[in-house]
Formats: sequence, C-alpha cells, structure tokens
Amino acid sequence: MKAFIAGVAVVTTVFASSNLAAAPAITIPVIVKNTSVPFWQAVFAGACTAGKKYGVTVPRLGASSEADMSGQIGIFENAVSGKPAAIVITPVSAEALGPAIDEAATKIPVVVADTPSNSKQVAATVMTDNVAAGRLGADALAQEIQKKYGKAEGQVAVLQFLPGVKSVQDRVDGFKDQMAKKYPGIKVVTTRIGDGSVTGALNTTLDVLSTFPQLRGIFGDTFYSGLGVGQGIAETKAKDRVMGVTVDSTDELIKLVRSGDMKALIVQDPFQMGYLSIEAAVKKVKGEKVNTFIDTGAHVIRTTDLDTPEGKRLLNPDLSCR
Repeated sequence: MKAFIAGVAVVTTVFASSNLAAAPAITIPVIVKNTSVPFWQAVFAGACTAGKKYGVTVPRLGASSEADMSGQIGIFENAVSGKPAAIVITPVSAEALGPAIDEAATKIPVVVADTPSNSKQVAATVMTDNVAAGRLGADALAQEIQKKYGKAEGQVAVLQFLPGVKSVQDRVDGFKDQMAKKYPGIKVVTTRIGDGSVTGALNTTLDVLSTFPQLRGIFGDTFYSGLGVGQGIAETKAKDRVMGVTVDSTDELIKLVRSGDMKALIVQDPFQMGYLSIEAAVKKVKGEKVNTFIDTGAHVIRTTDLDTPEGKRLLNPDLSCR
C-alpha cells in the first residue's frame, strides 16, 4: 500500500512538473527610443525589476537614435510578430507610431511609456505629466532669477530638442503657460528648435547668449538641450548672470549643477516608469483593471538636493537588473 501511494506521488509530481515545464513563458518586450542613453537604460532596469517580481521575460529593444522613426516602427512590428503577451513602447513620435499601435492592439495589449501616442487603443500610458514638468521648470527658473536679481523679471529663452515630439512640446507649452500666468515680468524672447544633438544645442545657446546680452535665463526641455545650455553658459562664463534650468539629468548635468553653470534639473523617474509599465502590462494580460494614465511624477533638483537619499535615488537609479 505504501509503495502504491509512493508510486502515485511520483507520477503526480512528474505530471505536475511536466505541466510547469510546458507552461509558456510570459514575454513583454520593452522598446525604447535609444538603447545607449542612461535615461532609457533606467527604464529598462525598472522594467527588468518588475519582470522579476511578476515572472515575466523582458527583452530590451530599441533604435540607436531618437530621430529614427522608421527604425522604431520596424522594431515594433517585428516584436509584435513574435507574439508576446504584451508590449511596452516609448514612441519617438505620437503620430508615426499610431497606426502600428492600432493594428497591434487588436492582438495584444500595448502600454505606452514616456511619450503618448495618437492611438486610442493603448492599454495604458505611463509617463511624466510633461505639462506639469514644464511648469515646475518655469517656477524653478523664476525663483533663480528672483534670487539673483531681486525680482522675477527679465528675458529668458527656450531651447527645444526636436520638432514634433509631443512629450517635449508639452514641457515647452507648460513652461510658457506658467511664465505668462504666474510671472508676467519674465518674457520669453526666443524659442529655438534644435536638431536633437548636444552640439546643436551648444551652438544655439552660444548664439542666443550673443543675440540677447540681457538674457537672464534659459530653459532646456531635455538633457540634450540642457547639456548644450550648461556647456554654453560654462564656455562664456555666464553663470553669475544667466540661470540655466533643464528637464532630465545625466552625470555631466549633475556636474554642471555642482559647478553652478546649471541651477536646477527637473528630474523624471525613468526607473519607476519602466517598472509601472510592466506592472500595467501584466495586469492587462491577466484581465485586471488598469488605470489608463499613470503619472510617474517630476522633481526639482538643486545643488542642495544632489546628495540627499531621494536625490541619489532619482539621479543614480540602480541599473544592475539583468
């Protein structure tokens, strides 16, 4: 009798193990705009961390340039053909990816991160409220101008990363709207649209500083723009008269804040963005309720915030997950 029971147990165990082995792995690729950029690597790390928690395989995909719309569409369509459980994508263009997302969403859940899509079929959008981030940038720049000049007034400029990118356009719109409503003494005298490179942003900054000698501040909408602003202010030794503020952070931008060439960073939380995107995708796959918009927040970082626990977490997220 004992032998019979033992035999049943062995058979049951083998059968259960076979079922487990046969169970298909859940795969949710994450497609970013540029795989080599620290911001997107933090998105990957957050997604990977969530993947480990929920037992999901998270392939890391993306183009080598944030201007490569056709390349990202090809990567997306190829990922869909692999029949994953869901997909997370950070669209390089709200318009360009819309049709591809519409088609994919008839088969699998698509979660959009960082930049919204024109598609109405996305399962969830996980991103910074970029209009709010732009308003934070306006507040930070106005405060720096007031600290230096005694009043929140004077000329400022805006450097925009690229045309047609909704997330950065929202930041610029939020910045300008906040300035107009809250700081009438500050005038945006020029908005320059860049070519998506740091070198281009640097050259634009140098031209703006030369064209507007009374300028008191410059706002950058991404780390590309911000690096150009900070480098231009450093090169012209203008940090005592021109206040620089930008959205995003990099190691070099942190150095520019420490040196005073940039006064503040409006920092997103890309790790959380990646984590919450995978979490939302998993919930959708399981048929659970998912919020259609998930705000990952924005934070002002000045010199005094760099070495705080929260500052360190935001500026140097753990990228070790593999």
